[in-house]
Amino acid sequence: MAFNPLEQRGIPLDRQVRNWRELDVEPIDPDRCDPYTRCRIITMNGIEVEAILFSHQLARNTVDPDVKRQLAQTRYIEAQQQKVVNWLLPGVSSILETTIAYEQVAVDLTAWVARMEPDPYLKQAYQFGVLEDFDHLYRYANLYEMIEHRKAESIVDNLTEVIPGRPTKYHHRHPYDNVRDPYDRTTTNPLSKLHALTVMSAEQQTMNFYMNTGPTCMEPIARQLYQEIGLIEEEHVTHYESLVDPGETWWEQLVNHEYNECYLYYSFMEQESDPKVKAVWELHLNMELEHLHLACDLMRRHDGRDPASVLAPELPNVLTFEPNKAYVRELLDTQLDLTTLGAGYVREAHERFEQMQARLNGGEEPPSERVMARHGEVFGREYRLETEGPHPDPALREKTGGKNGGKTGGKTREK
Repeated sequence: MAFNPLEQRGIPLDRQVRNWRELDVEPIDPDRCDPYTRCRIITMNGIEVEAILFSHQLARNTVDPDVKRQLAQTRYIEAQQQKVVNWLLPGVSSILETTIAYEQVAVDLTAWVARMEPDPYLKQAYQFGVLEDFDHLYRYANLYEMIEHRKAESIVDNLTEVIPGRPTKYHHRHPYDNVRDPYDRTTTNPLSKLHALTVMSAEQQTMNFYMNTGPTCMEPIARQLYQEIGLIEEEHVTHYESLVDPGETWWEQLVNHEYNECYLYYSFMEQESDPKVKAVWELHLNMELEHLHLACDLMRRHDGRDPASVLAPELPNVLTFEPNKAYVRELLDTQLDLTTLGAGYVREAHERFEQMQARLNGGEEPPSERVMARHGEVFGREYRLETEGPHPDPALREKTGGKNGGKTGGKTREK
């Protein structure tokens, strides 16, 4: 039977506050856990952070003290949920190890969403973004081997390949060209709303993580790489948040947020392999069901609409963390040379793109290229995790000496 969160009641809100002992969860073992358990934890932390930030923004834009109080009560529970979820991550992991896990999330979450997205324009937005996060994973993996002398397969296992994507140096676009067209809230598939909110939240979390942890690195090349990719994450948040219809009311956005939390906790509960983590997903789902009903009551009261008119009548098929190697390789073969122009995509390095590149780089190679050159000087090769054969693009197949093949993204590719 399909699961309809609108028909399910959860734990009453006044019974949801947990004490310190209940909040003190045991973290996962980084050496023995399923890498996708770590990915689910990172994803749900991003979702909870977005829920908290959105609730604060809504509270700042309402004059009704009763609404402010209800939002504050629910938001406190969301804050406890965020602490529990994020504290499942082990303190023994280094910043770079957590970073590589973040990029694995970005690759396999966004690739899965792209595969399942019913709207062609939205699908293209996710396909475009995943090739950039894929390259970030590759750059950080090389930095990781160079600084910590460990290999990224200890984190991603063999679930996600580590090979070049669209080269990071070509991700720097004029801000105008990072703004996409939004979906139409009145006609779009409810699943598309969940996809957009999920990927936006995940990218926002990565942006926040890099802007705060980057300067804590000691090595100058690491600080520089976090600065560069942190700016690209800003572009990605702009890219994904602009997909959301700005015509959605505050109350419509609120129920979308709560429904999405129910969807993801249910999805992850269904596939979680770690019993202790699965218990967290199940508990939080039962909390979120009540949050959803409270949000629906606010929408009926302030929007005068039935939330069922904007929400899916049942949860979609569960969002699944799984390998997307063949799909990513198909994108590498067909979309590597895309850049953006306005709200669309082109294969030419147009004037605005080239001006931005010249202004930002100032005639020098960016940190993402210098990392690879430095790694090549130390090891005489790149770090890669190729499990499915040579790179789909001959120009990006491995060469010694730290060069990444010199692929010029934004240029028309000869076939």
